[in-house]
Amino acid sequence: MPTNTVSRALHDVGLSAWFGGTLANAVGLNKAAGAADSARAAGKVANVGWDAWTPVNALAIGAHLLGSVGQLAGNKERIAAQQGVGTMSVVKTLLTAAALGVTAYSRVLGKKVSSAEAPPAESGTEPSVGTPPDVAAAMRKLKLLQWAVPVLTGSLLVLSSYAGEQQRAQVQAGGLLKRLMPGD
Repeated sequence: MPTNTVSRALHDVGLSAWFGGTLANAVGLNKAAGAADSARAAGKVANVGWDAWTPVNALAIGAHLLGSVGQLAGNKERIAAQQGVGTMSVVKTLLTAAALGVTAYSRVLGKKVSSAEAPPAESGTEPSVGTPPDVAAAMRKLKLLQWAVPVLTGSLLVLSSYAGEQQRAQVQAGGLLKRLMPGD
């Protein structure tokens, strides 16, 4: 039986970077931007930080998606045969789609904020009195969304741990038996 080490590594490392980077930026970068010397500098610091993270995040997401496809291909027989694995795979796919959607929408909002020539701000997600209204609205949305991505990707990490447990020999055997003998 071939191993899926490469796809598993891409899946796990990509997901870990996606989760960890967005969490670190939400916890640290946005708050640190508020420590800048002026409201305009706070906006600039946040923009520089998030713009630097974007290509790394894109690579992490790409690695995760590539690894996910590899994992699906490598486990297709088990997904079809073992009770519960198909459902878990669907839930993982839906969570991934939600995380991608929130990440993409956050980037659209982030581009609005970063295109405003370093808008004055209290922090990376807190507008100040001088922040243009459309940018302030984007920042208020980002204040909520900055936590949605780590929650969704963290949920994926937990679900991935559950998926790993489903691959234990005794769990596989039990799942296959339940599939073959429903109602027992």
